[in-house]
Amino acid sequence: MAFTSVSPGRTGSVLLGAGAPSAADVVAIARDDAHIDVDKEALEGVAESRRLIEALADDSEPHYGISTGFGALATTFISTDRRVQLQQSLVRSHAAGSGPEVEREVVRALMTLRLSTLLTGRTGVRPVVAETYAAILNAGITPVVHEYGSLGCSGDLAPLAHCALVLMGEGRARNRDGELLDGGEALAEAGIAPVLLAEKEGLALINGTDGMLGQLVLALADLDMLLTTADVSGAMSVEALLGTDAVFAADLQALRPQLGQAASAANFRRLLQGSPLIASHQGPECTRVQDAYSLRCAPQVHGAARDTIEHARTIAERELASAVDNPVVTLDGRVESNGNFHGAPVAYVLDFLAVAVADVASMSERRTDRMLDPNRSHGLPPFLADEVGVDSGLMIAQYTAAGITSELKRLAVPASVDSIPSSAMQEDHVSMGWAAARKLRRAVDGLAQVLAIEIMTAARAIDLRAPIQPGPATGAVLSLVREKVAGPGTDRFLAPDIAAVTTAVRSGSVVHAAGL
Repeated sequence: MAFTSVSPGRTGSVLLGAGAPSAADVVAIARDDAHIDVDKEALEGVAESRRLIEALADDSEPHYGISTGFGALATTFISTDRRVQLQQSLVRSHAAGSGPEVEREVVRALMTLRLSTLLTGRTGVRPVVAETYAAILNAGITPVVHEYGSLGCSGDLAPLAHCALVLMGEGRARNRDGELLDGGEALAEAGIAPVLLAEKEGLALINGTDGMLGQLVLALADLDMLLTTADVSGAMSVEALLGTDAVFAADLQALRPQLGQAASAANFRRLLQGSPLIASHQGPECTRVQDAYSLRCAPQVHGAARDTIEHARTIAERELASAVDNPVVTLDGRVESNGNFHGAPVAYVLDFLAVAVADVASMSERRTDRMLDPNRSHGLPPFLADEVGVDSGLMIAQYTAAGITSELKRLAVPASVDSIPSSAMQEDHVSMGWAAARKLRRAVDGLAQVLAIEIMTAARAIDLRAPIQPGPATGAVLSLVREKVAGPGTDRFLAPDIAAVTTAVRSGSVVHAAGL
């Protein structure tokens, strides 16, 4: 189900402190196991806010999350001798996830973001909590987090609780080699002492939007590459279908000054520059007036998706700069309850991105289908088959793209419009942001496969246009594809071909070959 791109190898360390981490640093830690260095000045700020919490812990007046229960039990005062048990019980009870394990990179991303919030000094934990959390990440230990359990309010409680449980030396985790161990055993193997949680610390470890934000950051990294790949696959289809590049002219695009559209059209111009296939039908003998929308309007759709990504990136950057916890230690030393843990800002853009992904995939699938139909392909054999009637060509590869595209349309139905009250109606409106993140992750994976099928199809169609050649950029992509899969010929086992081109898409090799 999961899309995991292959990012460039990264060496060195990432410094995490009181400021916002960059999206690139989150991806580096999540995917490339970049080492985390914790800023010493940030730890001093953590210690300073902890002193405020300890002062309130000694107060005879109840303070939420410090000397009281949680959620619907917020009015219950907890005596001093029971507060360690309170924090431990909070984590144990909230580690109630169910279903398949969540991907390693997702767990690492959410842990990185929780650590980032701890280092803001706004949560009131002791420095040892942040230092141990960083040590777990650096040791390559991955707590087992499950698919179901988060309503996105108060943030991603269950997923974060599973991580906190391992910090305590409990629960389950996988070591760097992927071996499943008890949490305590995993820590011991790495020489890490478990943490006995004190006042406020259990709450600080589980109260955040880190799971949904981590998946948003990973998806944005993937989509930046996939939207450029969509321009590549679209340009190859324009060549294969003897389309025109005239519609991508800069002055035409400027009449509708949408930023994403301009960027996509510029890619089409670069990709199709110097293409003999485009030039082959530009004379007066060409009677075609307009290309189909899936060719002519590609920059408009791909561009709209780009603009959606940029909006989502703005929200992600704001969230990366946030200290999400409840209650929080303010800059002037107050400890205040708040609602910043609500996942709505992130949930909305996760859903919005799923809509854009479905539409880009839908247009790609239509181009694939057009290349296989002799009534619309302008001279290509039916289904690009070698011996029509005996061979089926790429007929069923299009079925696969169609099936995935249909699934993406279902995944585009927003999760964030739903809300199921919980905690005895204390949490009476929830964001469902975790669900939005999970379906977007599946959608991004599907988009990569749909684009791969278009590229594979366009490559075969371009080969069948020989001796007329593609342009230099698309020709380089064709050469890359031919390193992975054979050219036109009799029917063969297609699943390995699709998988090989999908790997090239996911790795960024297609974009690199195209020179974008």
